[in-house]
Amino acid sequence: MTPTVPNPALKATTAHDEASARAVLNRLRRAQGQLAGVITMVEEGRDCRDVVTQLAAVSRALDRAGFKILASRMRECLTSAEDGGTPAMNEEELEKLFLTLA
Repeated sequence: MTPTVPNPALKATTAHDEASARAVLNRLRRAQGQLAGVITMVEEGRDCRDVVTQLAAVSRALDRAGFKILASRMRECLTSAEDGGTPAMNEEELEKLFLTLA
């Protein structure tokens, strides 16, 4: 297994942030395993219904990871604004980011 390298984009500053980052990484690792399974299924010539079903599961896992990242980022941006700081993203940028997952 490849050692994990901390990603500054997922840098956790609180216990809640650490839990969110762990949840995202777990979802991504699960999706990675599912995708490897889909690749194997295609290589083995498995039934297309089975392949598509598993591919949909991978897609849902990636979507969930993306929404978790986005939810954490929205909370961070709102907290920054409430604390009198300048939010890292404005409402339009958050909306555009959200719609990339929709």
